[in-house]
Amino acid sequence: MVDTPRLTREDVAHVAGLARLHLSDEELDLFTGQLAVVLDHAADVALLDLADVPPTAHAMAVINVLRPDIPGQTVDREEVLAAAPSVEDHRFRVPRILGEAP
Repeated sequence: MVDTPRLTREDVAHVAGLARLHLSDEELDLFTGQLAVVLDHAADVALLDLADVPPTAHAMAVINVLRPDIPGQTVDREEVLAAAPSVEDHRFRVPRILGEAP
């Protein structure tokens, strides 16, 4: 029995054509090998016995680590603005970013 490769160079060329990618011969050879390794790994994962593994959304338990949102003491607005390097219209004034219009 002859072991035929799971992924051929022609398969990669076909998919590249569907994606409108122009690949050189060297790239086709490189990507064929790389994609074959990925497919082999996926096949190994597919063979795992997961019958006793419950479905999960996350690999680890997710817990809320945020504090409760309870209003507390605030700092006086005028006091904060007085400490700012630049103020305009009762707000912090900051430099423009990437030439944005005012």
